[in-house]
Amino acid sequence: MRLWLVFKILLHPLRAAQDRIDAWVMARVKRQPGPIDIGRKRVYILPTRFGYGFALLAFVMLLGAMNYSNSMAFMLTFLLAGIGLINMHHTHANLAHLRLQAGTCEPVFAGETAHFQVRVDNPSTAPRYSLALSWPKQDEHAQLGDVSARDSVTLTLSQPASRRGWLRAGVFSLATEYPLGLFHAWTWAELEMSCLVYPRPAPAGPQPPASAGYGGLSSSGRSGQDEFAGLRSYQRGDTLHSIHWKSLPKLRTPMVKQFAETLDQELWLDWSAVSALDTEARLSQLTRWVLDAEAGQRNYGLRLPGQTLAPSHGAAHRFACLKALALFQTPDHDDAA
Repeated sequence: MRLWLVFKILLHPLRAAQDRIDAWVMARVKRQPGPIDIGRKRVYILPTRFGYGFALLAFVMLLGAMNYSNSMAFMLTFLLAGIGLINMHHTHANLAHLRLQAGTCEPVFAGETAHFQVRVDNPSTAPRYSLALSWPKQDEHAQLGDVSARDSVTLTLSQPASRRGWLRAGVFSLATEYPLGLFHAWTWAELEMSCLVYPRPAPAGPQPPASAGYGGLSSSGRSGQDEFAGLRSYQRGDTLHSIHWKSLPKLRTPMVKQFAETLDQELWLDWSAVSALDTEARLSQLTRWVLDAEAGQRNYGLRLPGQTLAPSHGAAHRFACLKALALFQTPDHDDAA
């Protein structure tokens, strides 16, 4: 391990130095609810590869001017050096005194991508350009944005959501290389942002079992007193109050009113109904049933070990059921929050 570190320092000394600095700084970044004010002491700045090339060019020009004692060469060299120093000041100032606030993060299903929104406020009278928001070491996927004076802009960080439960946003960076790209200024921050990840829905397949009082939609076909199902011919043993007397003058034959017992319109999604599956498969199947029941605009309830949600429907009920499934834990199953 140490030998690999020595080779890394010898081959890429600047990158190794920056990695050490980043590791030292990130270990001290605290998770905050926001807003986070970016003071000047929170902004780090280093030359880019173009900045190092620019400095090398200026140094070579200085050596040439000294060798030939050429005043015009001195003037041009000092002019370029001054431009570099002014550029460093503007790059640093482009990031200083901004304010970061946590935005929203819509829940997603496991296997999808979570999108964390970060609002960048600019309380100063100077506009800020070419701001890049990204995760550590993912500058190529940074989202760029400009923010006008006394205005704000919302930038988005994307992260794969592989497991159900709460997904924390973690540490991210806000960086800039404005105006000439000679210097790279950045700051680290971590806001209290989390995304709720629902279980991955199972493929469309079996429907939840239905029985009287547990959610069927059709009549059972058994004789009952719930719903009028039509008339039938009189049979020996039928009671007098079941005869449809109004039809007797027309049909000349006694007809009996027939009723069918209907199954309850409320659908119960029960943990015990999928007992043949393991924990994650059960949650996936229940998630599928919640989505199907909501799409069918049915009243549905959810029964989990230690938790019961009464039958209802709508966006709020759908969220409550999916959240209960996302955060469900058993003694032998522990999800990181």
